[in-house]
Amino acid sequence: MKYLKQAVYSIVLISLVVFPLTAFSAPKAKDKIVVGMSRPLSGWMAQIGDSAFRPVYETWVKEVNAQGGIFVKAYNKKLPIELKIYDDKSDVGTMTRLTEKLILQDKVDFLWPACGTAFLFAQAPIANKYNKILLSAEGGATSIRDMIASLPYLFIPLSFSDWYQLPVLADLLADKGAKTAYIISMADLFGIEYTGVAGIELPKKGINIVGMKSVPPDIKDLSSILKEAQATKADALLVLAYPDAVILATKQCMELGYNPKVFLGGPGVNFGFYHAIFGPATDGVLGFSMASKKTSPAMKTLFEKLYKGKPEAVHDYWGHPLYWAALEFWKQAIEKAGTLDNKKIRDVMAKETFNTILGPTRFVKGFLDKESHTGEIGQWQKGEFEVVGPKNKATAPMIYPKPNWPAPKPEKK
Repeated sequence: MKYLKQAVYSIVLISLVVFPLTAFSAPKAKDKIVVGMSRPLSGWMAQIGDSAFRPVYETWVKEVNAQGGIFVKAYNKKLPIELKIYDDKSDVGTMTRLTEKLILQDKVDFLWPACGTAFLFAQAPIANKYNKILLSAEGGATSIRDMIASLPYLFIPLSFSDWYQLPVLADLLADKGAKTAYIISMADLFGIEYTGVAGIELPKKGINIVGMKSVPPDIKDLSSILKEAQATKADALLVLAYPDAVILATKQCMELGYNPKVFLGGPGVNFGFYHAIFGPATDGVLGFSMASKKTSPAMKTLFEKLYKGKPEAVHDYWGHPLYWAALEFWKQAIEKAGTLDNKKIRDVMAKETFNTILGPTRFVKGFLDKESHTGEIGQWQKGEFEVVGPKNKATAPMIYPKPNWPAPKPEKK
């Protein structure tokens, strides 16, 4: 035994001489931060992905890399960001497989999100399983609140139904004297959630829901449902669905000469492509929003940065400010943690407040704090998507009732 101990000591001593102690503790050399994403580059979600998070991350990464990247103390240098993106074809199953591939095979340093609420529900447990921070983008859900305690690596910047869009909408409608509403919703998690929250928040303010219809995401004709809604003479028509259905509802309302006092569509109305399609006819249409060009000088600068020289179709007044702020927040968390260790960065993100495009910004139990929000409800007014609620963050007063759509063209004889 004596000789065995001497042999072990000798091996350890030789190792320390040949490999200095620092070699065991210092991180391996690194020349970039690899961020992996499974995104809808094709399929039915591609339009949302291309108009929502994509313009933000493409602009933001280019800007950060032009500055040399993100400073990471553990490496004592700035590291540029490299994106590794797969096409999930707008399919949840494909997205989950690609997410695990990014983590296990590609060994990316960080995950950035898939697109959509249902995708968020599927991706968050995977990220949490492997202790990877998941900073979400186009997705938010009240129902995930019940799970958030078990998903400490999930951070959700996007506002959603009761965080605090529909409570603010109910306040605005009640303040204007609306008494009744008809709801068309998409038959998926998004539609179910928003309808459920509307069913709570609107009656609280004395607004009676006089009709409700759920429709498939790929519906091609809403005319019969719109005629039913028109017959109720409801003050407000809420189309709680994705852009294709919102655009279809708008077109067919015009064709039918159906002019409710309030038309809210979302997501969809908040994008520039909605205004590009309907032009001045968008006046008075409501949607979900976070900021307008008037919110702050910094926000105006951001919009110019994102949109100058680009088609109006890429504008987004709901998600873009939030996604940009989230990336600013994430970068500062890495710099403060001084490492690429996801657990240490997660701990910083969970407790710190950083200044972003929104002002002082923080997350509370995984959700962007209400006080960090710069708006909830927007309205098209003369070509600008203004914040109209809550009132203390509005950039313009709400127009009520909405101006009528252009008169339908007479049928050719």
